[in-house]
Amino acid sequence: MNSLATFTPLMRRGVGFDRFNDLLESMMNENDERSDNYPPFNIEKQSEHEYRVTLAVAGFGEKDLNITMQDDKLIVSGHIQQSEDEENKNYLHRGIAARNFERTYRLADHIQVKDAALKDGLLTIELERIVPDEKKPRMIPIKAGKSLTKKKS
Repeated sequence: MNSLATFTPLMRRGVGFDRFNDLLESMMNENDERSDNYPPFNIEKQSEHEYRVTLAVAGFGEKDLNITMQDDKLIVSGHIQQSEDEENKNYLHRGIAARNFERTYRLADHIQVKDAALKDGLLTIELERIVPDEKKPRMIPIKAGKSLTKKKS
């Protein structure tokens, strides 16, 4: 049995988390929005520091979509303005969803949005972990033959 498949539902709402405990905490604090599967989406890890979120937003145009980054959250929302012509249509079957949505993703520290594009009904958001130099690990040189303790005279 593949262990990734076991934790797949837990990985849906977090991008860039290295520690499992943070991810669990974020899942426990989310509202009941977890059961809403509209619009469908994918989260891909492109490299060690790059991620891609893709949402299937057929029927939405650029003007109907908003992407907001607030604190540690990426918020993607869609709202289609119904034209008067659209409201007067009499559908026998309406299978193409065009309902409003808001989807929130919790981002790990230092994750930034690089780019966003809408093509063929797919909204693609490119994310990157940009760690500031002062937060990166650094090597401390060891000086041979010297002692940092003061000698008493």
